[in-house]
Amino acid sequence: MTKKLKVGVIGAGGIFQWAHSEPLKNHPELEIVAICDIDLEKAKAAAEQHGIPQAFSDYRDVIALADVDIIDICTPNLFHSEIAVAALEGGKHVFCEKPDAVSVEEALRMKDAMEKSGKKLMVMRNNRFRPASQYVKRWIDQGNLGEAYAGRCGWTRRRGIPGKGGWFTTKELSGGGPLIDLGVHFIDLAMWFMGNPKPVSVTGATYTKFADAEDIAGSEHSKFGSKSEGEGTFDVEDLAIGFIRFDNGASLQIEFSWASNIEEEENFVELRGTKAGIKFSNGKLGIFGEDQGIVTDTFPHTGQDSGGHGEHLAHFVDVVQGRAEAINTIDQGVDMIKILAAIYESARTGSEVKL
Repeated sequence: MTKKLKVGVIGAGGIFQWAHSEPLKNHPELEIVAICDIDLEKAKAAAEQHGIPQAFSDYRDVIALADVDIIDICTPNLFHSEIAVAALEGGKHVFCEKPDAVSVEEALRMKDAMEKSGKKLMVMRNNRFRPASQYVKRWIDQGNLGEAYAGRCGWTRRRGIPGKGGWFTTKELSGGGPLIDLGVHFIDLAMWFMGNPKPVSVTGATYTKFADAEDIAGSEHSKFGSKSEGEGTFDVEDLAIGFIRFDNGASLQIEFSWASNIEEEENFVELRGTKAGIKFSNGKLGIFGEDQGIVTDTFPHTGQDSGGHGEHLAHFVDVVQGRAEAINTIDQGVDMIKILAAIYESARTGSEVKL
């Protein structure tokens, strides 16, 4: 009989409520036995809401529970690596929200702790698990794209600054703005489609133009995080653009914004291949090629898209239970943080940064 795994959740905020709670509760091999938040009342409220027997304000108390098998980290970015390392050293498997860490050094600490512990560590890459993404990956692996030599990816919002004045817009806690918040998603997806080439250099620029502007009411993304009651802190970018070169000669343009004066919001990955090209935009997939001397446009119907969060958590359970190999690795996570850190450095210095 398959062992039922007991989960301790660290962080009772929006990402737990929105993306983690139901997949954890509904998985037949999981049981949430504890939840922690620095705000104990928030932890107690979440425990009551979801039928979780124990609530704590210190994550170390959850890690110390002998019956906990998995720590699920849903905290602000700054604390991802600290909690992950402590949990791995405490003999727990770890699933962590993105980004992996706020610096390369912290990402490497997580890798080292995982390797020493022999436990599993995985960071959320939910977009790999969306039906269109899974279809594209299979289609590319069959050789239909040819050589993926160039691409673009991004997530550009007209308005959608999360938790303005709170931890999202405070660099010390978040590590940055939309580049580290949104960039992880679609840089990762593009690189996965391209076969995970190694990045060798980046060039980037960042802008902060909306720190003093009122975020328009009604933007769904503004609901994430907790806004500051006063003016709060806004010392991160609201727009990042850049260019990544890879060891195989391929390149990737990127653009991520929380607020821009553009026509409409879009999240996308577009790849140019020698046999065909693809564009995955706002959940819609297009394949653009040539057949018998004419150009062709194909738009596959890949089924209902739930966002991939639950599917990734289920995959992590399969990995822990020994039924699957990890679809995303810690080395890929380290490469991601190297890219993000180098783009910020390039934006600061105005020069290309070699990796």
